[in-house]
Amino acid sequence: MNPPNCPNKDKGVPVTAALHMTLAEVAAACASDGAGLPMPLDPDSERYFSEPWQARAFALTLLLHEKGVFSWVEWARALAERIHQAQLGGDPDDGSNYYHHWMDALEQLMVTRGVATTEQLHALEHAWAQAAAHTPHGQPIVLPPEPGDALWTTA
Repeated sequence: MNPPNCPNKDKGVPVTAALHMTLAEVAAACASDGAGLPMPLDPDSERYFSEPWQARAFALTLLLHEKGVFSWVEWARALAERIHQAQLGGDPDDGSNYYHHWMDALEQLMVTRGVATTEQLHALEHAWAQAAAHTPHGQPIVLPPEPGDALWTTA
């Protein structure tokens, strides 16, 4: 059963009501059973995130929405389209690739919104992989600043 404020068209609460809520508010409203929030539980642990990167991807999505990069409607369309394309390509549709689809949709939105180019995202992915390979176990992964990179400069 959905909590009273959980957006779910099948339970009489209009999904459009979620347009004026943050995703965190929607998640809180749907916390009792997760209804209306497309986050499958990890079947082995009953957690939403089976890897730390999945939680970070979720948090990054919240931040980008809060910064006005995209609306929840745009996000939902992008994620649904990515999942649909994966299913057409033979994805097993068992939830195991959900956050990979999440990241693909997020990357596509970043490119279409002009936040980043495909090349920048690809370079960042490789920088992270290289930094992770050279980081001792248990230590935080730190990317070295790139010369002239506005993300790394401080005021």
